[in-house]
Amino acid sequence: MVCAQGQAVVKGYAIGRAAVMGAAALEVAHYRISPEDAQAECDRLKEALQTARNELDAIAVTLPDDAPRELAPLLTVHSMLLGDPMLLQQTCELIVGRHYNAEWALTSQGQFLTEQFALMEDEYLRERGGDIRQVIERVLRVMAGSPPLLPAFDSAETDDPLIVVARDISPADMLRLRGGRFAAFLTDLGGPTSHTAIVARSMNVPAVVGLGHFRSLVRDGDVLIADGFTGAVLVNPSAQILNEYRQRQADYARERLELARLRDAPAMTLDGITIRLEANIELPEEAEAAVQAGADGIGLFRSEFLFMGRPDLPSEEEQYEAYASVVKAMQGRPVTIRTLDIGADKSLDGDTTVATNPALGLRAIRYCLANPEIFATQLRALLRASIFGHVRILIPMISQMHEVRATRAAIESACRELDERGTPYACNYSLGAMVEIPAMAIAIEPFVDTLDFLSIGTNDLIQYTLAIDRGDSDVADLYDPMHPAVLRLIAHTINAGERAGKPVAVCGEMAGDARVTRMLLGLGLTQFSMHPQQMLDVKKEIRQAHSNALRTKVAMALNRAERIDLASLIN
Repeated sequence: MVCAQGQAVVKGYAIGRAAVMGAAALEVAHYRISPEDAQAECDRLKEALQTARNELDAIAVTLPDDAPRELAPLLTVHSMLLGDPMLLQQTCELIVGRHYNAEWALTSQGQFLTEQFALMEDEYLRERGGDIRQVIERVLRVMAGSPPLLPAFDSAETDDPLIVVARDISPADMLRLRGGRFAAFLTDLGGPTSHTAIVARSMNVPAVVGLGHFRSLVRDGDVLIADGFTGAVLVNPSAQILNEYRQRQADYARERLELARLRDAPAMTLDGITIRLEANIELPEEAEAAVQAGADGIGLFRSEFLFMGRPDLPSEEEQYEAYASVVKAMQGRPVTIRTLDIGADKSLDGDTTVATNPALGLRAIRYCLANPEIFATQLRALLRASIFGHVRILIPMISQMHEVRATRAAIESACRELDERGTPYACNYSLGAMVEIPAMAIAIEPFVDTLDFLSIGTNDLIQYTLAIDRGDSDVADLYDPMHPAVLRLIAHTINAGERAGKPVAVCGEMAGDARVTRMLLGLGLTQFSMHPQQMLDVKKEIRQAHSNALRTKVAMALNRAERIDLASLIN
């Protein structure tokens, strides 16, 4: 038996036979061409890029009604990357200048772009290097005559479901695969925000990513066990281990059926404290999933997803339509939309220049205030969308009071512009800020007094407090959400909100981790925001907890600067 360890991104247990996806052969033939053949080689590349783009466009317009809603925008991103004139131009420069053959030039340019993305601070943007890799692999498949996606493994020989094993899986490939009875997706590459994770999560299929060179260890037809809780993958396990995991699988299935009954049950603690459970979304289409999960609202709509993977900026009208569609879908529930969290390492125009220290550079609200027209366009769209319901405007990376004042001035200016145009909008918006910089959490009082609400971004708050880059594998083990300093900052912020009568939410990864739900309740948190699929697990913990007793236990531990024993909070 072989055991591999990756990162679990979708919960569940899967048992099945391996179906190994063929590589796109990035190790292509490298040879030099004669100068007079350069133009023909560029034309061959151009034709392959267009063919690959046509394939994606054809898939996009024929999406079945039951296709995961995430696929359409992801296919659009890949199509736009293929149509980016810079990809063709820069690759042809290698063909003409260095006399590379087209495949060599394309893989060289792809490697350069992928490395640029790998340097980026933002975890989501680092994963977007996978988009570059995937579109180049698609072009290489076209140039090689489009070999089959999966081998000719006859699944009819067994009743076992198939588990896809791949180096990586593009959105288009995910769509082609979804027609099969696949029990799980396993990839050598990827992380929590990779396309494999995003689409597998929407399909509710267990997935483990970041397995290294696992694909080279597996053959078609091997028996696999994928553990979507621990990230462990077992190859050809013994009968005893198979029986053990079959029992776990059956127990988990029964647990999910029980949890489904909680969908319409109130998120209320044993001592009668009502807790709000809201949803985090990246794309407008995900609002429906939030409604289906019984979310009390949208706690975080990451608007930067509308700006990424395109050569131009979204217009005011395009943004308005996106925001309005979410507000309408939530049917009166509040919608929190974070303004553009981009800058420094998050380029809008394809410039991959990396700042000296991107995490501390011109990003988020700093970027928006330095680019007032981009900010004004977004604010006008947000104000217009507010006529359909309660919009909460969330400002990221606030550290100074003057940033709050400048934001309010920008909103007032946007209102005047809409008035002059005679464009309808509503003033029933709320203004809040992300608490993700320790300086703000420490000196929280003036921010609480000035703003309508706060949302704690635990991912960055932990990173900045502990000086740990959570994307750096060399120090990832030091990234500690339970560090007493982190918990004190969260508690200080929640307590300040309580005193001022202002709502405080947590929208970082901690909010959706059912293992720490009771600890957050003990800190006084009454508003959580998470991925819709995490809500039932969190709601179950809430309904079994006694909030006031937890507050006493957690307060005692914080006063002694002790680490909180999560197991002690269950009793």
